[in-house]
Amino acid sequence: MQTFFGTFDIWQVLSSFIFLFAIIDPLGNIPVTLNMERKGIKIDAFKVCIATIVILLAFLFAGEWILKLFGVKIEYFAIAGGFVILLMALEMVLDITIFKNEGLDGSGSIVPLAFPMYAGPGAFTALLSITAEYDIINLVLSLTLNTLTLFGVLKGTRWLNKYLGKTALYILRKFFGIIVLAIACKLMFANLATVFS
Repeated sequence: MQTFFGTFDIWQVLSSFIFLFAIIDPLGNIPVTLNMERKGIKIDAFKVCIATIVILLAFLFAGEWILKLFGVKIEYFAIAGGFVILLMALEMVLDITIFKNEGLDGSGSIVPLAFPMYAGPGAFTALLSITAEYDIINLVLSLTLNTLTLFGVLKGTRWLNKYLGKTALYILRKFFGIIVLAIACKLMFANLATVFS
């Protein structure tokens, strides 16, 4: 189905949903959420989700304009973004720390949950990188689905932690890490081929 923002494609929606879900990582961040609640910080799931999708949509629509301002083609950003995402995937798979988010302390629903935890540099890089291959309409739908999933996870954090357990959450993180790694390789090699051709 053709729209103003591109052609609707259910497979693009599903694949970008899985990719962005792995980057946003609501399941992997359950321990952080629980720790905040133990410290007496009240978390409003609705506010977190609204702030997250507003920030990500703003970046989705303005990100390419920002690149043009600096004279950078989307293909080059996709290659660089793919490399950054590859490093993030290695963090997930190998249990190592490459990126250190120093100086990003905060409290409440907006900071640090909406930004920079869910709508952070990783999600920004992922979004701009895949705009080279995915239509905008499919990315908007994917972000909407991810936001609804995030809302469900935040609402059911205690239940998920109790019934899934640390081991299941750990395995899920590894599984999504492998998916992110594969997509990062695809982004880099596909766009390298475009640039060299």
